[in-house]
Amino acid sequence: MKPIERIAHDVGWFPVSFVNAYFVGHPGEPWALIDSGLPGSAQPIFEAAEARFGGGARPAAIYLTHGHFDHSGAAPQLANRWRVPIFIHEMELPYVTGRSNFPPPDPTMGGAIAFLSRFIPYRARNLGERVQELPRGELAGLPGWKWIETPGHSPGHVSFFRESDGVLLAGDAFATTNMDSWTSLITARKELGRAGAPFNFDWDATRESVEKLAQLRPNVAGCGHGIPMCDAGLPNRLERFAKMFHRPQHGRYIREAAEVDTSGVVWLPPAPFDPVPLATAGLLLLGGVALGAGYLEERLRD
Repeated sequence: MKPIERIAHDVGWFPVSFVNAYFVGHPGEPWALIDSGLPGSAQPIFEAAEARFGGGARPAAIYLTHGHFDHSGAAPQLANRWRVPIFIHEMELPYVTGRSNFPPPDPTMGGAIAFLSRFIPYRARNLGERVQELPRGELAGLPGWKWIETPGHSPGHVSFFRESDGVLLAGDAFATTNMDSWTSLITARKELGRAGAPFNFDWDATRESVEKLAQLRPNVAGCGHGIPMCDAGLPNRLERFAKMFHRPQHGRYIREAAEVDTSGVVWLPPAPFDPVPLATAGLLLLGGVALGAGYLEERLRD
C-alpha cells in the first residue's frame, strides 16, 4: 500500500494513479476526506484511511472539489461503506445525480492533456443518495477550514483553505505540474500549471479563480494533479502565475464560455473541427490496405 505523505501537521496527501486525494484530521478526532480519486480507488483509499486513523475509523464526511470522474470516482463506494455524506457545491449537483453531462472537453486547444481528453469521460454520473449540497458555515470534520468558490474548470468547483496555517487544497483550480506538457505528465515535474485545461468551460472564470487563490498567499498547495508544494517561495510564485495566466490561442471555449445553471448545461459554443479522429481513421485505413496487400501478395506466391 502506498504511504500517506504529510503536507501539514494534520493533512495527508494520497496519490491514486494521476490524481490526488487528501486526508484531513488527527487519529482519534473527527476527520474528512477531500476528493476520492478514480473509479476503482475505493479499496486503496479505505486501506490508507485505516492505516492513518485506525481500524473501523470513518470520516465525518467526504468533500469533493468538483464532480469530474477522477475526483468523484470512489465517492459512492466509500460513502456507503462508511455511511457518511458526500458534499459538493450546488452547481455540481446536476452532473453527479445523472441529470446533465458536463460541458465536453475541448481537444483542439493543443497540448498533452488536450489530446488525452478525447478518451476521458465527461458524461453524467449518479453518486447515489448520499450526495448533499455543500453546507455554508462550519464543515463537519474540517474545523477551521472554509470552502471558496473557484469555478471555471467546472461550474461548481470549490477549493478548501485553512487560514491559520495557509494550507490550500485547490482541486483543479490549478495544478502543481504542467499538464499541457507530455514530459511533465510523465515525470510529474513540480511546477505551477493549468489543471485539465481542455475541461475549462469558462476561461474568464478560471483566471479569476486563480487570482482569488493567489490573494490568499498559501504556504502549502495541494492540488488534484501534481506533487503538493510546501515552501516559502510559493506565495510569490502563485502570484506571478496568476498574473501571467493565459488562455489558449484557439479552442471551443476561448471566445465564449458554455452557459450553465443549477439544472446543468444550458448552451454550448459550437465544437471546432477536430482533425485527429479523421487522421486516426485514415491511418487505420492505410494500415488495413497495407495488411490486405501483404496478404494478397502472400496468396499470389502460394
